[in-house]
Amino acid sequence: MKKEFVLKGLTCANCAGKIEREAALIQGVSSASVNLMAQILTLEVAPSGQKAASKEVVKIVKTHEPSVKVLEKDSADSHEAEEDERKSPLKLICLIVGAVLFALGLLLKLAEPWSLALFSLAYLLVGGEVLLKAIKNIFKGKVFDENFLMTLATVGAFATHYYSEGVAVMLFYQVGEAFQDMAVNRSRKSISALMDIRPDYANLLTEGRARRVNPKDVHVGDLIQVKAGERIPLDGVVVKGTAMLDTAAITGESLPREAKEGDEVLSGSINTSGLLTLKVTKEFGESTVSKILDLVQNASGRKSQTESFISKFARIYTPVVVFAAVALALLPPLLLQDASFSEWLHRALVFLVVSCPCALVISIPLSFFGGLGGASRSGILIKGGNYLEALNNTEIAVFDKTGTLTQGKFGVSELHPAEGFTEEELLYLAACAEQSSSHPIARSIVEAYGKSLEAAVVESYEELAGKGISVLIDGKAVLAGNSELLRSKGVEFSSTQEGATVVHIAADGRYAGCILLADTLKPDSAETIRQLKAMGIKTAMLTGDNSSAAAKAAAELGVDEYYAQLLPHQKVEKLELLAKSKAPKGSLIFVGDGINDAPVLAAADVGIAMGGVGSDAAIEAADAVIMTDAPYKLVTAIKIARKTRRIVMQNIIFALGVKAIILVLGAFGIAGMWEAVFGDVGVALIAVLNAMRALKVIDNA
Repeated sequence: MKKEFVLKGLTCANCAGKIEREAALIQGVSSASVNLMAQILTLEVAPSGQKAASKEVVKIVKTHEPSVKVLEKDSADSHEAEEDERKSPLKLICLIVGAVLFALGLLLKLAEPWSLALFSLAYLLVGGEVLLKAIKNIFKGKVFDENFLMTLATVGAFATHYYSEGVAVMLFYQVGEAFQDMAVNRSRKSISALMDIRPDYANLLTEGRARRVNPKDVHVGDLIQVKAGERIPLDGVVVKGTAMLDTAAITGESLPREAKEGDEVLSGSINTSGLLTLKVTKEFGESTVSKILDLVQNASGRKSQTESFISKFARIYTPVVVFAAVALALLPPLLLQDASFSEWLHRALVFLVVSCPCALVISIPLSFFGGLGGASRSGILIKGGNYLEALNNTEIAVFDKTGTLTQGKFGVSELHPAEGFTEEELLYLAACAEQSSSHPIARSIVEAYGKSLEAAVVESYEELAGKGISVLIDGKAVLAGNSELLRSKGVEFSSTQEGATVVHIAADGRYAGCILLADTLKPDSAETIRQLKAMGIKTAMLTGDNSSAAAKAAAELGVDEYYAQLLPHQKVEKLELLAKSKAPKGSLIFVGDGINDAPVLAAADVGIAMGGVGSDAAIEAADAVIMTDAPYKLVTAIKIARKTRRIVMQNIIFALGVKAIILVLGAFGIAGMWEAVFGDVGVALIAVLNAMRALKVIDNA
């Protein structure tokens, strides 16, 4: 079973990693994952071990972060879980007083022992908390964290009579940490604001009166009212009223759409005008708004390869640098003549200050989280940083045709009855045969008939994959499908219709004629293909439609390759064949409707469902969901992925580059403690601020 805990106030990426590793070792826990941005710890735990696991989680968290509140997600009070983190006023006062004493020490230039006393007092006020944490962790056998490194470096500075530098390192470390926490929290809140679509209440209608209730207390079939300016709390169908809805938070589209009687509406949308009465169709936990929030919240739990690498790198990097610092302090005085131990110890302390990997450990997940948040804002739900990274590596984009690149709204364009049949009879037989199918072609034929089919007696129904339908209607054996279906049943016919979708009809083994349907391309399909090719991405189209219709669509779109008349398993085979032409680290993405194309979505490196609003199958089957049916959103998603990747690489190169330079300069005695503080706290703060640009990635996409 999955059990989630809210870790309120957790901002330290190093501590998050330690909590995650130790929680995974709890008896009965099969896996543990900390989502730093959402401040949530998720455990996969046996039902019998839940109570014990909860107690252990509290112990582990309090060991690393005593100030962090641990709340069980389901039972946590919402107001308590959402309150702002505030630093203790006492801590702020100590920091200010310590800074004033430090400034006095620099200005007065007192002699010993007054200088030592003043700087020591300033040090205890500024860094007492860090010092205490380091001592506690040492007794618990936990070293090589930032508290240990800062304590060792600053105490070492005092031991070598660099009093002012010791206080300065601790002061700027604490100030930098405060700014870093503010930046992380601001980023977290910015993303939360983007997805602030959770409704606070629902107006439940009982006995003709509306009363405010928690959306979780509303059931399927209940009637609710949504007034102008209110957010729709649950998915439903309009039973009364007309209004314009702002669906930007769901679809990323700013253009309002009209909702009238009989229309389905989605939770999270805002009623901008009018009064609507809705009949609820989904419980709150199954509604669109809940699924979107769950997807966004859980997305950063699926870590990219870069995030996983940085986490492993940080665990190795810090101990290596600490041992290098020890070697730098001890070996030169032993091996070099006239080498001063205090001088080389000071250089080693510079090593220690600059060695903390916080800049990478915080900024990399934050960059991916920002990219995921920016994509969500645009109506593109990406289920994890791993898929965002895979989108960046896209080499081949494969599309389904009907409903993905085309409107999926077929219209009957021509009727060609055979001898002995009228147009009315032909359309009646086709509509009777197709009335039970949900395929767009079937719906178009039934709509074209436009009359009641209740009188028709359908005695049997068989759907033949990739061919069509065989039914028994009013005692007549009717076939409706492609030419292959009729030939397989021995029906003789001749048809020269080309470049269109054709449905052939036969009754009792006799050819009744054919119906021609037309499906138009979506307005942005051709531009999507053009943009993808301009980005160096190969394009292909897989469809179950006939060759002539596929060829016509492919020519209009400009796709590199197309394959027609494919059954679902044949689409998978073609996808695997296309995948052989990509590089080992390249990605193949497939874009489909998420229902009929589930096997192909699963086979692709990244499966993307188009028009996924309200579709349970789309959300389950795909790795990403485009909440509108606009193909161009794929181009936006890839641009977001590429900019996120650029930000990640900038942070990696900047952080490691600056640290490497300061480490080298420190070893040669050129860089001192001040440069080391910048190499640690300054670099981390700059990397975090740079990572926050990922939130605005959509503005430049």
